[in-house]
Amino acid sequence: MKKYFITGLLVWVPLGITVWVLNLTISTMDQTLLLLPHSWQPDNLLPFHIPGLGVILTLAVVGITGLLMRNVLGQIILRYWEGVLLHIPFVNTIYKGVKQVSDTLLSGNGNSFRKVLLVRYPHPEAWSLAFQTSVPGEVIAQFNDRYVAVFIPTTPSPVNGFYFFVRKEDTIELDMTVDVALRSIVSMGVAAGADTIMQKAFISNT
Repeated sequence: MKKYFITGLLVWVPLGITVWVLNLTISTMDQTLLLLPHSWQPDNLLPFHIPGLGVILTLAVVGITGLLMRNVLGQIILRYWEGVLLHIPFVNTIYKGVKQVSDTLLSGNGNSFRKVLLVRYPHPEAWSLAFQTSVPGEVIAQFNDRYVAVFIPTTPSPVNGFYFFVRKEDTIELDMTVDVALRSIVSMGVAAGADTIMQKAFISNT
């Protein structure tokens, strides 16, 4: 009886969490409809509620914003608003931190979060997955050997972690995508595929 119960949980728990996350996401995005004039809001125009319309509005706003930022006028507007935010105490600190993280994660330029490495952490006999990031020029000048900057995320929440500088020769570069690495971290190694890639990396470096 116990094994049937566990099998049922393995089916319903992922499904339930997925539905809950989707419902939370859609409900949150639907709140963007409140930004429209009262007479334009779908709930006032239609006799019934249609969930998900906020998702369409959000995607449209993000897409149009990206389109506008690609021209000179959009860049001028962006610099103006950034200048305003950066002159507001406390707000400027939050904005700069969030912008740096978003630029690192979403930008297609540079090597930030483009390589997955194995580094020795938390002690010399252990290895952890890490993402290679950028090393500030002031820091590079302090080293005689070649160092790389790495972000070591925590499990199961990869949002938090540690930022270290380690010697390049003390790392193992993996033929693994960032998505696969994150999946392995979030699932605490349960996700298939990551173990095989790491085993090949160890074999090639021994």
